[in-house]
Amino acid sequence: MSARTNPARPAIAIVGRPNVGKSTLYNRLTGTRDALVSDLPGLTRDRREGEAKFRGHTLTIIDTAGLEEAPKGSIQARMRAQSEAALQAADLILFVIDARDGVTGADEVFARIARNAGKPVIAVANKSEGKKGTDGFYDAFALGFGDPLAISAEHGDGLDELERECLAALGLKAIPRRKRNRDPDAEPEPEEDEASPQRPIRVAIVGRPNAGKSTLVNALLGEDRMITGPEPGLTRDSIASDTVWQGRPIRLFDTAGLRKKAKIHEKGELLSASDAVRAIRFAEVVVVLIDAERPLEQQDLIIAEMAAEEGRALVIAINKWDLVENKQALLKDIRETIAVKMSQVLGVELVTVSARSGRGLDRLQEAVLKAHEIWNKRVSTNKLNTWLADAMQRHAAPASKGRRIKIKYMTQASARPPTFIAFSSQAGGLPGSYVKYLVNSLRAAFDMPGTPIRFQVRQTHNPFVD
Repeated sequence: MSARTNPARPAIAIVGRPNVGKSTLYNRLTGTRDALVSDLPGLTRDRREGEAKFRGHTLTIIDTAGLEEAPKGSIQARMRAQSEAALQAADLILFVIDARDGVTGADEVFARIARNAGKPVIAVANKSEGKKGTDGFYDAFALGFGDPLAISAEHGDGLDELERECLAALGLKAIPRRKRNRDPDAEPEPEEDEASPQRPIRVAIVGRPNAGKSTLVNALLGEDRMITGPEPGLTRDSIASDTVWQGRPIRLFDTAGLRKKAKIHEKGELLSASDAVRAIRFAEVVVVLIDAERPLEQQDLIIAEMAAEEGRALVIAINKWDLVENKQALLKDIRETIAVKMSQVLGVELVTVSARSGRGLDRLQEAVLKAHEIWNKRVSTNKLNTWLADAMQRHAAPASKGRRIKIKYMTQASARPPTFIAFSSQAGGLPGSYVKYLVNSLRAAFDMPGTPIRFQVRQTHNPFVD
């Protein structure tokens, strides 16, 4: 349970009681907006890992749930277990308090837990801006972790000193480098080539609450990385975890369950739903996880349609398959429904799994890698136009204003998803039904099942018209 994504890098765990600003500090140090931030206590439940650059050194930063005293078996107890696992995985602990509150009894209890982990600890007095934070900063000396550091994660104050102290505690010396922008709202630094085989494939696991998403992610990772249980809505924010499938790096995103908008009233669930939608937008492959005990409800189709509209590669996984009695009949019903309701991703891969027992995980991994390969597919212009001539000969385009519509030529503009542009002198007259015929024919001819295909028809210029 204490394994981490990259054990070769020094790791820093951010711990403390709820609502002291741990996630805000995580976002600042990693230069991202990955962790949900709100004044709602207990929003973070699973531990999250990210990468930070400290004066030329690459480090792992671990965000954790707030440490709370809780009865055994409760959600809070499972959250605390994840935080304690982070303590064991870390090389350095940042113990964060709210300087406006000073040192509370809960801080003293959990400071002992941090001390007993046997790792170097730096006391961090967050929210130290203004007069209200001064007294609390001095209270932090009583924790016994040496001189505390006064910071404001929200405003970015004190982070340079924190960076120096972290490197010193880890026995690392600064490497000269250009200044890095810590602002999460700033433009991200350029990343390596999107198509590089060394770049992790971003895979989001999405679905309704209690479909078993966190259990599936734990099974795929081979460790209890996410808290799980019978309570719906356990996962609050989208947690990224790195692994390797068949030699290919994978970044898995566990997401909060998505319910109908009309049923979302709590602020925490609204933030979680927004984060899950964001995970879909930034994923490359989306796995829509369906509960076999409540198969293919309208919300499942809405989620799958959302992924298709965003142009993501799609795989549908049916979880808890071991609990189904009449498997063939159910599978037949699901396939027929998908064929009718999801024609924009015709031929989408359907995989049956049991996250709890681990059955079907190999087939799911293969389906994801295949979907990603199709999503990146490119077809030469020569082959496209040969296909186009054949498709139009088999089924000619209808007439518009008494003239037969002709598509002169086409090309592939991009992949991820496959996007094609056809050129016609009567682009506006081509009906949607004929475009759908071309897309389905294109999908079959070049073996592109289950991926969204973008097909645009553009007007060609008439050189005889001024």
